[in-house]
Amino acid sequence: MFWLNDKQWAQIEPPANKPDWPDTRCDRRIISGIVHMLQCGARWRDCLPDYGPYTTIYNRFNRWAKRGHWQAIFEALARCGKDGVTLSIDSTSIKAHRSASGGKGGA
Repeated sequence: MFWLNDKQWAQIEPPANKPDWPDTRCDRRIISGIVHMLQCGARWRDCLPDYGPYTTIYNRFNRWAKRGHWQAIFEALARCGKDGVTLSIDSTSIKAHRSASGGKGGA
């Protein structure tokens, strides 16, 4: 399970000058659930019940994504990192068919 710590939670407080910004003060459980689901890559339906109903978590993610709020939230959470370095590991592998190395009539 993933839960936002106090430092992370303080970073995503809604700005005072944005009236359309989502009120995140009472939604720590929902936002933690969304971040957990995005990290693990599971289906929304498989969300742990500790985070709340999966429909609420999906609907909140979808609604805020359409309004562009997640970009600012994730940038704020990234600022909480230890050294500010972005790392990415891709574990994708693709198997090629045995005849994919050459075509008819040549190498």
